Amino acid sequence: MFYYETWVGSQRYHSDKPLTYSFSTKLPIGSIVIVPLQNKNVVGIVVNTVNKPSFTTKAIVRAISDTPLPAQLIELISWMKDYYPAPFGQIVSTVIPVALTSKSRQPNPKNPVTNAKATLPPLNDEQASVLGQIRASGQSVMLHGDTGTGKTRVYMELIQESLSQKRSVVLLTPEIGLTPQLANECQELFPGQTVVIHSGLSVTERRNIWMSILEAKLPLIVIGPRSALFTPLNDVGLVIIDECHESTYKQEQAPHYQATRVGAQLAKLHSAQLILGSATPSVDDYYIFSKKNLPILRMTKQAVTNPFGAPKIDVIDLKNKQHFTKSAWLSNTLLKAIQTVINNKQQALVLLNRRGTARLILCQQCGWQALCPRCDLPLTYHGDTHNIQCHTCGYLAKTPTNCPECSANDIIFRNIGTKSIVSEIKRLIPNATIARFDSDTLKPERLEQQYSKLKNGSIDILVGTQMLGKGLDLPNLAVLGIVTAETSLSFPDFTAEERTFQQLAQALGRINRGHTPGTAVIQTYQPRSLLLKAVIDKNYNLFYESQIKERQIYKFPPFRHLLKLTCSRASNASAQRASEQLSIKIKSADFPIEIIGPNPAFINKTHRRYHWQIVIKSVDRHALVEIIHNLPTGWSYDIDPMNLL
Repeated sequence: MFYYETWVGSQRYHSDKPLTYSFSTKLPIGSIVIVPLQNKNVVGIVVNTVNKPSFTTKAIVRAISDTPLPAQLIELISWMKDYYPAPFGQIVSTVIPVALTSKSRQPNPKNPVTNAKATLPPLNDEQASVLGQIRASGQSVMLHGDTGTGKTRVYMELIQESLSQKRSVVLLTPEIGLTPQLANECQELFPGQTVVIHSGLSVTERRNIWMSILEAKLPLIVIGPRSALFTPLNDVGLVIIDECHESTYKQEQAPHYQATRVGAQLAKLHSAQLILGSATPSVDDYYIFSKKNLPILRMTKQAVTNPFGAPKIDVIDLKNKQHFTKSAWLSNTLLKAIQTVINNKQQALVLLNRRGTARLILCQQCGWQALCPRCDLPLTYHGDTHNIQCHTCGYLAKTPTNCPECSANDIIFRNIGTKSIVSEIKRLIPNATIARFDSDTLKPERLEQQYSKLKNGSIDILVGTQMLGKGLDLPNLAVLGIVTAETSLSFPDFTAEERTFQQLAQALGRINRGHTPGTAVIQTYQPRSLLLKAVIDKNYNLFYESQIKERQIYKFPPFRHLLKLTCSRASNASAQRASEQLSIKIKSADFPIEIIGPNPAFINKTHRRYHWQIVIKSVDRHALVEIIHNLPTGWSYDIDPMNLL
């Protein structure tokens, strides 16, 4: 009989110590096994061989494969255990799919190679220059390329080189809906070596794919969302994180890992090269690359020569009602542009740059917006009390009846959805075929199926939220309309301006991609804002310098680490009391921290429960981890949160 220390993948297992199990057969370190835990079989990883212990042990149910996990994946799990303060069993179950507990497995061909291989198109001068710099650096690289400059073409060249060196590639995409486009290109160029894995597959499919990767003899390209980082590739030479600014790379549930951070560690363990690609990099990533003197390579030249020149951009002031004689929300300019493209058998995309139900608090005369004097974040309007409040620091004030800037009696509280826009367009342009696509009506998988309708021109006008502002390449798209450019700025969060910049820049990238002349109509309450100027001029540095100064002043990332603590109780008073008690306890521990709150959460009540939160800032991330380890029951946390809502 042999005895093995085993990490177990179960959210019920909170210890960071391995459990000891027995087995009749000798197993290599890294073997994936099924073990009993609390009357249930769970996945485990053999991490050590030990002598027979003095206590009674349970037996391993079975070994999954003769092939052990790569040492680098085991090291990555160990690193995550130290970096993310989640229960260790939860980290193991995040990395090793629960689908492996299933016995069923269909025979899987071992990466058959076919001769039907496409060839890469030639590189343009800028792509060739960037590629040469990436090769020469051998370091982590940020590929900062405008939309349409051919970052994917550079990826494919790097993938080809890695495969030729017998080293595998991890290629991350931010969401399932964008995966097929990259997958199709890779499958054409590298047949028999491209594997796609994501949560949209069945349990059996995921199990079979995962096992085929573990037992693969050829180097592979694994494409998928953030979980693709945890596939058992033996020798990784390249990790690419495409659209690295996207919030979907952060897991909202424990262990709350950030794929760009984990991807960097995976690349380090494999001595692989890390590529972060984006037209609109996050402020955090850009700052880190700048501070570490890592290469930030700029791409501005369009991959497809555009005979029509730069797109025509009309900025419409929402405060000027002369522009809105036919509709309260759709300007005369936008309506005329839409009607023109329909007459020309082309398409229009109308976007609402919004999330959720945040309300703008604006002056219609001068564009003033209600901001917190302490945090410089948008204040939230509460209709029941007619107060405006900061959900970060707790600042509270009465809603002004007159504008503090121009004294006009024209304060508005506006919120608009896609249904309203569709109804308005139908009323004004009844001859158009309109489709409404947003997260309420279409899941990403369904969205991919609908692209064919757009591409064949059977839809005239597409109305949706920011999810449509990325990943679309429509040959007939001639007009982009943005209904209210700064709606997402109404969210009381330090990343609101960054998200708005990214969404607007990505949306503008949908037009003028070489297929047809492009026009953008941007409706805004702040036509002269620095943010809008940076978007229109494609001047990322202007936006970045403004943001980094603000974050330094107000002590937000990348200058502080953040921890968001949330409690939920049956009554508001109970949630407030628990929050105040925990705040006092944390302060008494004398950590090097700054506590903001406690305050009601931005969404204060859901499912008949009230939510309060505490936000903690610190230059010492270890202090935040220590606080998490000592949280009382009934509290949830998010370390390194993408937002504070």
